[in-house]
Amino acid sequence: MTDEAFATLVGRLDGEAKRNPARYRTRVLLMALLGNVYLGAMMMLITALLVGAAASVVWLKAAGVKIAIVVAVFLWLVLKALWVRLSLPQGTEITARDAPALFAMIEELRRALRSPRFHHVLVTDDFNAAVVQAPRLGLFGWSRNYLLIGLPLAKALTLEQFKAVLAHEFGHLSKGHGRMSNWIYRQRLRWSRLMSALEAAESRGVFLFRPFLRWYAPYFNAYSYPLARANEFEADATAARLASGRAAAEALTAVNVVGSYLEERFWPQIVRRADEMPQPAFAPFSAMGARVASDMDAASNEAWLEQALARRTTLDDTHPSLTERLGALGEKPALALPAAGAAAERLLGGALERITREFDQRWHEGILPSWQERHREVQAARQRLAELDAKHASGGELTLQEAYDRALLTESPGGNADGCIAQLRALHERAPDDPVLHYSLGLRLLGCNDESGVALLKRAMLRDPWEIVRCCEALRDDCWRKGCKDEANEWHRRMTERMALEHAAKKERDEVRTSDRFELHGMQAQPLAQMQAQLKAIPGLRKAYFVRKRVRHMPERACHVLGYTVRRGWLPWQAKGSVQAVLQRIQETVSFQGETLILNVAGTNAAFGRKFRWMRGSRIV
Repeated sequence: MTDEAFATLVGRLDGEAKRNPARYRTRVLLMALLGNVYLGAMMMLITALLVGAAASVVWLKAAGVKIAIVVAVFLWLVLKALWVRLSLPQGTEITARDAPALFAMIEELRRALRSPRFHHVLVTDDFNAAVVQAPRLGLFGWSRNYLLIGLPLAKALTLEQFKAVLAHEFGHLSKGHGRMSNWIYRQRLRWSRLMSALEAAESRGVFLFRPFLRWYAPYFNAYSYPLARANEFEADATAARLASGRAAAEALTAVNVVGSYLEERFWPQIVRRADEMPQPAFAPFSAMGARVASDMDAASNEAWLEQALARRTTLDDTHPSLTERLGALGEKPALALPAAGAAAERLLGGALERITREFDQRWHEGILPSWQERHREVQAARQRLAELDAKHASGGELTLQEAYDRALLTESPGGNADGCIAQLRALHERAPDDPVLHYSLGLRLLGCNDESGVALLKRAMLRDPWEIVRCCEALRDDCWRKGCKDEANEWHRRMTERMALEHAAKKERDEVRTSDRFELHGMQAQPLAQMQAQLKAIPGLRKAYFVRKRVRHMPERACHVLGYTVRRGWLPWQAKGSVQAVLQRIQETVSFQGETLILNVAGTNAAFGRKFRWMRGSRIV
């Protein structure tokens, strides 16, 4: 389903949900049951095949045994496909003994909402809280319930605000009011996860499920979208009832403002220290609470809040915008950060120090390789910038590539964004038709609210189609910032269409099959002669065939196939070693124009050899 079709269907269903809520809920329920009925039908089919295979042995004897073996293999493939393993939530598990105050709050909320018990409570390093149901039986459910509590979130909220957040999450599992909505909400998440898992599965048995789910999952997401969005409002109402409307509003405000602070200032400030320090010397999770209280100034808080209130609800997420959620609560935005020692993190009790130390250590170990790599890159970049500046100052003429590198290095790590733009402008005058320059300069001009960047990005896409994705992304984001929703959606549509085309073209070119159709390579004489000379110089190479694969997507971009054979050795392992050695030499020494797939056309690939051999002009060595 395309984004446009999804948006149209959601809009129609949203209107129906408002006009006739009972009818809409019935349709969503039937749609949800359809998926489960399909799974049940597949299980009945498997059972019938199993019984039939067993019965055939009695009457058909040996033939029945063969049938049973074929059916058994088929059933194994199907069952293997059904047994989808979904990744389990990750975090540090805590118990009531570790954090009695937290578990007392959890039990209070669980009883108030008649929610199921949690099998695991995990503390994570995310700025988030969530409820996750992980099915033990793949497609057939029997879930374990996980409560995920982000330590950074607990450091940014008061006890009452944190209670409101937990009440919201518990609301999605409630067995009281809204039980059907909660079930649909969980089904929606379940099918999305299963769709992703089956798309990545390698078992051949998935052919029974993949076509259905490719149709069903997007349609069920669309059908259930208005209900899932309404479920978020119901969960907010639950939070207001069990905590207070003010606490729920403060929690929503803090999640948006503090989240922006962590993303835009706290973590970037730490990572930028790698420019000067060869190793990290920080304990970010230990310092996070104090930094939130001291480093967030009123002006920045106001700007982040304005950004959050300006965001609009999109079809990419069922969570309504902050403005809509506050409006439904009847509350105004309010940022009320916890005082020193009053944050919800104290609910973790004696486990707090251990978990914080563990997260700091894990962060240090995880970031150390990339930190050291960044430090080396920045030092090398500064040295390169100094060399280019010296060459420019001495009157030496920089090549186009050197001038482009100098401009980008002037911005980072040089820290002079205006100087970068000035150099890119001068370079654009030297090379007015370069699409990369159009993109680089246009992107930076848009960042300065200079409308001339729009024309540059459009020109880059015309000159080079491979610039379409990132140019459309930049234009979409610029339109979003200006509030031009329709224009932003159009740029997003063009971007996703191009991404889909490039993905399909790449997938088509990533493999070669005997069922593919091939034609003469169509290469010019000079580059062909150069390639032939390089191939003839490879020891052990016997024959080489060069053809062009017919492709559906981007046929203007040639996809060639080079098939080769090697001289036979006296022993089997000598031939195998020769095949690998020749392949490596081809990859290292032969210059190809465009995309070329290389394969040995002997042994298991002999069918390709027969196919290429009958094509006049395909053999080039």
